[in-house]
Amino acid sequence: MSSDGNKKQFWKRNAAKVPGSIQHVYGAQHPPFDPLLHANLIKAGNKPPPATPGKPKKATTFQEFESITSDAWDVGDDDDELLAMAAQNLNIEVVMETANKVIENHSKQQERQRLDDATELDQREEDTQEEAAEDEEEDEEEEEDRVEEGDVTSPEVSFASQSSPYTDSRLVKSHSEAPIGSPKDAAGERAALHRQRSLPHRPPVIPLVARMADQNTSGTPAMTEREASRLDKFKQLLAGPNTDLEELRKLSWSGIPRQVRPIAWKLLSGYLPANAERRESVLQRKRQEYFGFIQQYYDSRNDEHHQDTYRQIHIDIPRTNPLIPLFQQASVQEIFERILFIWAIRHPASGYVQGINDLVTPFFVVYVFEYIEEEVENFDVSSLQEEALRNIEADSFWCMSKLLDGIQDNYTFAQPGIQRKVKALEELVSRIDESVHRHMHQYEVEYLQFAFRWMNNLLMRELPLRCTIRLWDTYQAEPEGFSHFHLYVCAAFLVRWRKEILEERDFQGLMILLQNLPTMHWGNEEVSVLLAEAYRLKFAFADAPNHYKR
Repeated sequence: MSSDGNKKQFWKRNAAKVPGSIQHVYGAQHPPFDPLLHANLIKAGNKPPPATPGKPKKATTFQEFESITSDAWDVGDDDDELLAMAAQNLNIEVVMETANKVIENHSKQQERQRLDDATELDQREEDTQEEAAEDEEEDEEEEEDRVEEGDVTSPEVSFASQSSPYTDSRLVKSHSEAPIGSPKDAAGERAALHRQRSLPHRPPVIPLVARMADQNTSGTPAMTEREASRLDKFKQLLAGPNTDLEELRKLSWSGIPRQVRPIAWKLLSGYLPANAERRESVLQRKRQEYFGFIQQYYDSRNDEHHQDTYRQIHIDIPRTNPLIPLFQQASVQEIFERILFIWAIRHPASGYVQGINDLVTPFFVVYVFEYIEEEVENFDVSSLQEEALRNIEADSFWCMSKLLDGIQDNYTFAQPGIQRKVKALEELVSRIDESVHRHMHQYEVEYLQFAFRWMNNLLMRELPLRCTIRLWDTYQAEPEGFSHFHLYVCAAFLVRWRKEILEERDFQGLMILLQNLPTMHWGNEEVSVLLAEAYRLKFAFADAPNHYKR
């Protein structure tokens, strides 16, 4: 069968099975996107046909949308100040120093782990040899005693209930089987048991939102001295009458402690003003404004003009993080429906597009942490007071809106922002790792076929939620983190799996790997290394267009 035939069969079999696959990321207002058809059309020099007859031939640009559409974010107040602060670059020396330290510490830790593993293995081998020798001596002594006492065992296999470190007091064959099994066989069996006992244990199941080792994300294990020191720095910075946003960005780039993450995110996103005295009044006004939108618009969800949008949202919400019980609660799903519907009808240039539903979850989880101490995965939100739940909903809406303001061309008609970023990713990877780029080209893997989801969902389908939260600490600290820095994170993420990619020798194997990368056990350390590599790429390529292109 031809290569094209294999690819078509792969998409036919897997597109509907893999949650979040390319076929699933379009909403009610956009037809399913066929990456193979799109790629073939481009290769042939043809333009893809318009998705619906009612759409204009030329897609509305993000700039035009911005100038003619009433935004959900009210202009004024502290916007000019916040936008000016966001335009300033981070201190390059500070971030590069942090990135280098992260990579160096990671390398040292891996080396220490290898040495510890080697030492432990040597010790296990010595223990195994000593125990085997002791068992042999005991067997010989027992055999001599039985011969002297005239205790001769019949040829039949006898069983005895013996206490053994390998069998946990279960019934085992007695050593008196010597006439049937040779001493060599018995020694081999003992060695096998020793090897089985020395195998590493299967790692415990790690919560998707957070694992106990990730102090900055969830759980309350004892903090290290360094973590306590960082938390004190955040608290001192946030306690002042006017928060220095530039200093907050520098601190936040390396991760934000869980205890101060809610207020830090609200400040970094521009939801709260830097002036502490004005924060409470701004919060009250914005929360009232959001619930004013609910009263004004939400009842129209079943109108003919909006029912397709609402139906798609209603279908997508249960698919949002289906493995986390928190998001399967009816009250949480109703909150998400309101947030997404209000955002969609206030942004008619894009409307609702599948993938936007994922972008609510990190904000929701972080703002739930503002009111609870325990783990969030199985938390019953009905135990929260109604006012707290309303605050979480409104705060999540406004912060998600602010995020989408910077990447809205990802979701307008034909999604031009995503297509540009995927093309930029392909060019960047061709420069930083030509072997990976050639390998995928050899097996006809188009970047659009896997990286579309990376851009559309900001890697949320590729990483556990705890890692996304840590990733967003840096995105909100980095100028244009979601719109620009994310490109370099995707490049570093792809090259991170170069060994596994180069081992795959066909289209189907590559696509299955790229859609199911093994990150389930990732935590803060892996994300920090990924971000450090991404910053190195940005530093090398962002301001050097000649290096960026061939």
